[in-house]
Amino acid sequence: MPTGYNHLNLEKRSQIYALRATKTSTAEIARILQCHPSTITREIKRNTGDRGYRYKQANVKAVERR
Repeated sequence: MPTGYNHLNLEKRSQIYALRATKTSTAEIARILQCHPSTITREIKRNTGDRGYRYKQANVKAVERR
């Protein structure tokens, strides 16, 4: 896994969205995106609304928080 800290971008968020749609595990998503599983867990928890995890909405929320 890479060292240091990198923000998730829209492309990675769209990959999370697509992989979740195929019922891929959080650990497997993390391996594919080369980040820590807790990063994926936090991303999903912070950005899941009434209609589930939506990557465009997640990106807007993340930019607003920054």
